[in-house]
Amino acid sequence: MSVVLLIIAVLASALGVVAGRHESRKAFVELQALERERDAMNEEWGQLQLEQATWGTHARVEELARQRLDMWPPPPESTLLVVP
Repeated sequence: MSVVLLIIAVLASALGVVAGRHESRKAFVELQALERERDAMNEEWGQLQLEQATWGTHARVEELARQRLDMWPPPPESTLLVVP
């Protein structure tokens, strides 16, 4: 009788180990997928920061103001410096 209980306990333990290993592997595969997604998002974030820096340069803003809005800096003789 005790041998049967021992065999059942060993089989239950083995099934527990197999189930634990399977869950561990599933979690590891999910972790790798999430890390790849994180890396892709970090790369996209870097590209977006670079694009934002490019679109916001003073030279670009000035060029657009001249081309689209027909804006020009005022001549020096028409500017007045106010000193507090």
